[in-house]
Amino acid sequence: MLLACGLAPAAGLEQRLASPDGKIVLTVQQKTDAAGKRALYYSVNYGGQTVIRESLLELRLDNHLSESAMALPVDRRARWFENLAVTGVRRSSHDSSWTPVTGETARIRDHYQAMAIDLVKDDNPVYKLSLEARVYNQGVALRFAFPENEKGSYYRVIGEDTEFALPAGTRAWFHGWAQAPYQLLPLRDWPDQSERPLTLELPNGLHVALLEAQMVDYARTKFKLSADKPDTLVTAMHDAADLISPFATPWRGIMIAATPAQLVENNYFILNLNQATPLADTAWIKPGKIMRVMTQTTAAAKANIDFAARHKLEYILFDWKWYGPAFSFDSDATKVAIPDFDLPAIIAYAKARGIGVWLYVNQQALLTQSDTLFQTYRDWGVKGVKFGFVQVGSHRWTTWVEKAIRQAAAAGIMVNIHDDWRPTGEQRTWPNLLTSEGIRGNEEMPDATHNTVLPFVRYLAGAADYTICYYDPRIKTTHAHQLALAVIYYSPLQTLYWYDKPEMSQDEPELAFWDRVPTVWDETRVLDGAPGRNVTIARRSGKEWYVGAITNNDARTVPLKLDFLAAGQRYEATIYADDAQAPTRTKVGIRRQAVDANTVLTLAMPASGGQALWLRPLDSPAQAR
Repeated sequence: MLLACGLAPAAGLEQRLASPDGKIVLTVQQKTDAAGKRALYYSVNYGGQTVIRESLLELRLDNHLSESAMALPVDRRARWFENLAVTGVRRSSHDSSWTPVTGETARIRDHYQAMAIDLVKDDNPVYKLSLEARVYNQGVALRFAFPENEKGSYYRVIGEDTEFALPAGTRAWFHGWAQAPYQLLPLRDWPDQSERPLTLELPNGLHVALLEAQMVDYARTKFKLSADKPDTLVTAMHDAADLISPFATPWRGIMIAATPAQLVENNYFILNLNQATPLADTAWIKPGKIMRVMTQTTAAAKANIDFAARHKLEYILFDWKWYGPAFSFDSDATKVAIPDFDLPAIIAYAKARGIGVWLYVNQQALLTQSDTLFQTYRDWGVKGVKFGFVQVGSHRWTTWVEKAIRQAAAAGIMVNIHDDWRPTGEQRTWPNLLTSEGIRGNEEMPDATHNTVLPFVRYLAGAADYTICYYDPRIKTTHAHQLALAVIYYSPLQTLYWYDKPEMSQDEPELAFWDRVPTVWDETRVLDGAPGRNVTIARRSGKEWYVGAITNNDARTVPLKLDFLAAGQRYEATIYADDAQAPTRTKVGIRRQAVDANTVLTLAMPASGGQALWLRPLDSPAQAR
């Protein structure tokens, strides 16, 4: 419904939009300066507290080549928005729920108030656009949408200057690339641009995350410090995006929470800013646990398959170079290049034992062979492909990787993308994208403090493949800490035993926790935590609950209230904890006790330690331990 139209260009604009619960208020204004130039601004408040001060909304476009070719007026304004006139304001509301194919909860609510401010170039009416805004109880999202251009002009977006002016004293969990370490820095003197999501700690106690959603036909945008405005961040596009209307820019998301735990519980926010899946059949998308085969021979593959079957994993992975030098265009990803590696026999052996096979393919082979490669793998009986060393950031490589995900979906192949690429919620649209890296995980062997940061930053973008290890001597945490990560870190395709081999295992009794832990969930509760300190997460699958708790590099004792359990129901808690007196080399003790919703457990964790818990209703049939 059109609520406002025909505003005089100099009259200005001020519109407010509140979240369904009324706590978050977005204000959008258009202001005109003394020279008659206009600009769009926005601000955000939460419960009456400032989250975003008045901040500029702006795109930089250079369409002069298309305009010249189409005999259109050439617009050379440095600020493309300076002569936009408001033609209308449309408001709507939305409230629905949807079921993810794989997820951290069984149902996701998509509930928001929306506003679209329609604008047009006052000297060239073929250029129309809308500022689209949504306000959820979890945050605010903004983007620009361009309808079909009646004269056929193409669009070249050379920069996006959306600002985020924050309260003085705000600090950010800075990380310069997707697999970088984290630093909690003030908004000054950064060494580089920062990745997204970017989690902020405001001086008023609020926790905010800035993110990018539905970045599927655009160039990646990071965050940089404003050159002339203190305490202000600005979007920083990797490079230009060449676009054909109709199109919309990615959503700029601002998640807001009173506690860091609430940020994590609300991480479905980014999924709601993406399209529903077009896939009519998703039954072939099967989450599960996977281990990498470290020695690529037929004998080693069968040993890994036997280990996977014994420990209830669903998949094994053959990593790079199985088809030849990964960085060479001469390598053919449909031909095995390793001696003594009978892939058809291995796939058959795995299938007979209920284990699926994934294959690594580097970008060079994907680039040249993806039109037919995924169908070939489907015919072989391969279940998934791990994309390796993909280029990221540019508009070109963004659209390429999105195409490859779609091609895999068309062939019934699941996907894991490794290296510096991060999702922006497109796993809702293409649920065959089970997970991706874009995380500093156990390939780099980070310390426990780093591990406590990840749920509050990287995991706001979606599932991540941390590549959890158990036996590698380079691990900088305890074994109970590693056990707990399988609950704390969400990944429908959960990599376990990343640097491990079957012969390294003595089938320690605590592996029973990994044997039974699911990778997708009906319900998730973030019970405690703060980035850099500790985190405790409880997740439910059916009637059973699993809990993971980790501390940073310091010893810590935290209470665990079990009030999330069903009232009146007794449970058996199996607790896996660091124990220097345990009789195994891994020093993980196991104890059991009866608990209920009134129980409060005390989790004592040594430095870099953790605990993992399995809670089953006592009226349920006993399971193998």
